Amino acid sequence: MADHPDTGWTGSLRARLDNLLAAAQTRLELLTVELQEEKLRLARLLFMTVLAALFLGFAAVFAALWITVALWDSHRLLALGLSTGLFVTLGVAAATVAARTVAAGSRLFAASINELNKDRSALGREP
Repeated sequence: MADHPDTGWTGSLRARLDNLLAAAQTRLELLTVELQEEKLRLARLLFMTVLAALFLGFAAVFAALWITVALWDSHRLLALGLSTGLFVTLGVAAATVAARTVAAGSRLFAASINELNKDRSALGREP
């Protein structure tokens, strides 16, 4: 038998299947790109957070030492107590901000979900 292009319902079915597979491949590629972007964002965020905490920690310790030495003869315990209170307050504030950031979540896969919703709408099904 000679090879000839599919016509009729089998050709239409193959074309639809090809379109469906192409759309799925595009969505998977988009998911992969978003995952890579999120991984890079989190790595940069972690690095900058650690660096900032390190430098701010050094600055806070040296400031507390400077104040304590400056007030050594008259109010050294007061200086140490105030420095400790300040560090505890700043630590609680930082922990609160971190907890809010975690609670807010990330927008990972937001573009992919949006595209899948568009695909569903195009097929006549509302998400």
